Amino acid sequence: MIKLKELLREGQIQLKDQSPSAAEDCEILLGQILSKNSAWLITHGDRLITSEQTLAFRAHLQRRSAGEPVAYIIGQRAFWEHHFEVNPSVLIPRPESEILVELVVQIVSEQAFTSESQSIADLGTGSGAIAISLAHELPQTDIIAVDVSVDALAVARRNADNIGVTNITFIESDWFSQLDEQRFSIIVTNPPYIATDDPHLARGDLRFEPIDALTAGPEGIDDIHKIVNQSKAYLQPLGHLLVEHGFEQGAAVRKLFSDAGFKDIATHRDIAGLERVSCGSIG
Repeated sequence: MIKLKELLREGQIQLKDQSPSAAEDCEILLGQILSKNSAWLITHGDRLITSEQTLAFRAHLQRRSAGEPVAYIIGQRAFWEHHFEVNPSVLIPRPESEILVELVVQIVSEQAFTSESQSIADLGTGSGAIAISLAHELPQTDIIAVDVSVDALAVARRNADNIGVTNITFIESDWFSQLDEQRFSIIVTNPPYIATDDPHLARGDLRFEPIDALTAGPEGIDDIHKIVNQSKAYLQPLGHLLVEHGFEQGAAVRKLFSDAGFKDIATHRDIAGLERVSCGSIG
């Protein structure tokens, strides 16, 4: 057997050239095997690790050394207030997307919606992180979570069941195609927004994530263009559209909103201070 701190040191050495967060990666990977958090690992460095646990950790290290995201290796990622199951059929939820949840909760709290208008659509739900977080925060609302991927919807449904939200419906749909004549008080989306030839697609975690959920044309805004142009037909009076986008796309997305006739157009910055979510409302 080997001491915990020695195993962590071994992992950090192995990952130092592959990951900029080698120490954190090792703590997460070993913590998942031991069902312990980082604080426990730090204070129990002399704890002996069994041969089986050591083999499992080294198998994780091999996958991480090949570039596989930590979230896919351990099968989950924290977002907002919960941990969500993830696998290669869905994007890994990222902290910058939490601003979408924050903004929607703020809009709902500031406006007195009638009982018949409390409906929110999440387009391209993926793992369901945004939709399920909203369903949990806003139990008085009806959430419709849409995705074109059957595999992604299966993950999202499991996450909803695990977290225990019931005010959510999942629909297989290519954006609005299967939503008939439904109208929503708020539409929120984190669509693909990376250009198809972006060199970052060949680096880091993006290499392992579903390409169709990442890219949208030569400038990365093809899907945003579709959503903005079509969404007015699916919004109730005074309804809001919120779109996550790349940090260099704010001006282009605001123009799409303006051209489509939206009002009160604004762009909000993420936790890193970068332009991340643009929104607008209709009369």
